[in-house]
Amino acid sequence: MKRHVIGISAGVALALVLSGCGKGGSSGGGGSDGKTIRFVAAKYDDDTQPYWDKLIKGFEAANPGYRVELEVVDWEQMDSKVKTYVQTGQEPDVLNYNKFSDFARDDLIYPAKDVVSPKVLDDFLPLFADQAQYKGTQYGLPFISSARLFFYNKDIFAKAKISKPPTSWAEVEEDAKKIKKAGDIPLGLPLGAEEAQAEFYIWAMNNNGGWTDKSGKWAVDQPANVETLDYLRGLTKAGLTQPNPEATNRKDVFNQFAQGKIGMINGAVFMRKGFIDTVDKNLNYGVAPLPSKDGTTHNTLGVQDYLVSFKKDDGKNREAVNKFLDFFYQKENASKFLSTEGFLSVTKSAGDALSSDSSYYKPFVDALSGARFAPTDNPNWSAVEGAVKQRIGTAVSGAEPQKVLTEIQDTAEKDG
Repeated sequence: MKRHVIGISAGVALALVLSGCGKGGSSGGGGSDGKTIRFVAAKYDDDTQPYWDKLIKGFEAANPGYRVELEVVDWEQMDSKVKTYVQTGQEPDVLNYNKFSDFARDDLIYPAKDVVSPKVLDDFLPLFADQAQYKGTQYGLPFISSARLFFYNKDIFAKAKISKPPTSWAEVEEDAKKIKKAGDIPLGLPLGAEEAQAEFYIWAMNNNGGWTDKSGKWAVDQPANVETLDYLRGLTKAGLTQPNPEATNRKDVFNQFAQGKIGMINGAVFMRKGFIDTVDKNLNYGVAPLPSKDGTTHNTLGVQDYLVSFKKDDGKNREAVNKFLDFFYQKENASKFLSTEGFLSVTKSAGDALSSDSSYYKPFVDALSGARFAPTDNPNWSAVEGAVKQRIGTAVSGAEPQKVLTEIQDTAEKDG
């Protein structure tokens, strides 16, 4: 198996790892009895570990002799953890991540059909199953999904005498100036290493920019992306964002918004469950389409994470992995995770998990059907994403946007 150095850095949007225990196997740490697996899960919030503890207890009770060892890891350490696993030949049994195609390219993971039942495969919504393919074969198992929309604080808007959310970039800037004058932070702009690639893409896609051109060729340094960074740089220099966007992570501005300190942010579907409800359930806020440069076409960022299973012990781990994954994807278990963490469903059977609160989720579900996704089916995406996380924020703090984008374009073209 060919091993590439993965271009990833600390801080991903979502991840979950199941790793084999014991000795033996080409990747080390493989379960020698084929029945013990180690599960390293990303921490979404304080409810994550209790959920998995309960699920694992149920799994072990239903499958005597099988055992799952749980480790919960903070998101900001997950990239470096995964990088270390791969580079040291200690790949986990199952990994839940926002990338998969570099593992498929290097023949490190099983096709999806080898690790879950046909019933589970058929349950995935086509939108997400299609995004989980590499060269026509599905390797990723869709895990959760999310969509991004524009959140605004209605009380701050009223204080600044703003009657409705902005639809164009010009209106964003105009409203930001009014909010600043009224004494609040106008716009949350998280371009720190946690998820800078998502924040930048939200703005770029709404200026007809993005990562690739229509043919699929990398186009990170295209004029629309330069123009996007110029706009964000202007907002930053005018003091219309929080201080130091290049060093600010998503969770920081999400928390500030929940505290009523920020007027506008690009928010996610899990904003309410993960941030607002835990800080101020009475926060007076609204949700609107993401503003675009022209104010007419509003694109939405779609995000999904995957489970993948690494090849270990000549396939000795497959039975235990299959049992655990099929158990997780049972309707009651998968839907419980969605309601616990506030994400959107990737399966038909778990879709009703959101039906009890359709008024909040409906705009996100509607937006997701036409959302744009990162090019996770391209093995070079790991390196590009890592470069974006580390460099894109510097373009609003001092470095020239064109230079920064050219450096990332070079990374995209030379990796792999």
